[in-house]
Amino acid sequence: MKLVLLGPPGAGKGTQAKVLSEDYNIPHISTGDILREAVKAKTPVGMKAREFMDRGGLVPDEVVIEIVAGRVARPDCKKGFILDGFPRTEAQAKALDSTLAQLKCPIDLVLYFKTSVETIIQRLSGRRVCRNCAATYHIRNIPPKVTGKCDLCGGELYQRDDDKEETVRNRIKVYESTVPQVIDYYEAKGILRTVSGDMDVDEANAYLSKLFLKENIK
Repeated sequence: MKLVLLGPPGAGKGTQAKVLSEDYNIPHISTGDILREAVKAKTPVGMKAREFMDRGGLVPDEVVIEIVAGRVARPDCKKGFILDGFPRTEAQAKALDSTLAQLKCPIDLVLYFKTSVETIIQRLSGRRVCRNCAATYHIRNIPPKVTGKCDLCGGELYQRDDDKEETVRNRIKVYESTVPQVIDYYEAKGILRTVSGDMDVDEANAYLSKLFLKENIK
């Protein structure tokens, strides 16, 4: 099972990716995580990425693709993998397909989590993060036992700047400026499936299980 999960911030794709990763015993690959891992490990491609990250610039597509290719070539991806939130542009999608073709592991399905703005804002604006251990809570869905304090370490919980409503709306606009081209690209290939991002975790997981059976994806 080789999947790409697309969707705006707050669509729940990261949460669903973790659930699917556990259910099917395949790695959940977040480009942000593997970029940081490559930089920390000081790999040659990681050092390339760091040059741009240190300047506050976007890491070029070819560098990101190289890092993704290195990750999916590892033994733990032999049975499959889940790419979370990547590719973000049509150019990245084409480069990814070319790279995966060389590795003989093409994408089986692309799941687009179409989500209402109201749901996104409710999810992200309610998120709180521990300053000490980075544990994540939600004031409505996953509240801490004591308001404002982390259950794990007692640290202070705070709202990240990029989770504030005004910032969230801007993030959605940025995402929507590129996603139509990516959706059209995968739709033309016949592997795009649209999923409601407004469903809760259990509903979405049940829906995807049925979808995989229907598509004969294992």
